[in-house]
Amino acid sequence: MSDQWGPDAVMDRVRIDATGMHYTPLNMAIRAAVAEGAREIEIDHVMGQRFIADGLKGDVRLIIHGVPGGDLGMFMSGPTCIVHGNCDHAPGNTMDSGLIVIHGSAGDAVAHSMRGGKVFVRDSIGYRGGIHMKQYRDKRPILVLGGNFRAFLGEYMAGGLILALGPPPDSPIRERGIGSGIHGGRIIVRGDVDDEYLGVGAQKSPLTREERDEISPLIREFATYFRRDPDVLLEDSYVQIRPSSSRPFASKYTWE
Repeated sequence: MSDQWGPDAVMDRVRIDATGMHYTPLNMAIRAAVAEGAREIEIDHVMGQRFIADGLKGDVRLIIHGVPGGDLGMFMSGPTCIVHGNCDHAPGNTMDSGLIVIHGSAGDAVAHSMRGGKVFVRDSIGYRGGIHMKQYRDKRPILVLGGNFRAFLGEYMAGGLILALGPPPDSPIRERGIGSGIHGGRIIVRGDVDDEYLGVGAQKSPLTREERDEISPLIREFATYFRRDPDVLLEDSYVQIRPSSSRPFASKYTWE
């Protein structure tokens, strides 16, 4: 390994100090470490650097301390990113496979156009989480949230699963446009959602026993990452939001 990673660089484990680094040399250092066989890369003092792990492939684990900038893990295929801190906008953007675990909150457009893999956020996210998530055959993206979400969750969603585990059921969801334009996939929310907050083309229904069994492993996985009691989450009620049509805006167009 190159000396630029310091004395902590040993065999397949590398440590990078990102203090004051522009995102371009930081990402070049990450790619160089992967090319040299690193299996775990720990990055300290991250403060807004964008595009971390973008397009990265293979079996490598990134442990990020700080606040990564936009598009963490964009086009990523395989790696794991563990963020000890908050995250800026669009982590998991168009991600193909892999895992992102955020020990904090995240900004807008989390999992934007995500194609596969999983994103877990311990706390809240901003607007348009899961916008245009898509699914093809066994490529099924999953976004799991532990806190609140803002308006237009799952907008234009074309596939995959969004599981919103907070807030508790006695705190009503009051963000508009949930599932607006949804034409594939599902949004599952802990508690209930008033019809007035559903977006165009979205409809809600209770979970069947089989569907509850399907989300149980995801709840347990979430609880493991963030040291939560899974039983509280498993025992609560949930509602799912699905497309009412594969063409929710068909009536908006004019045909000759």
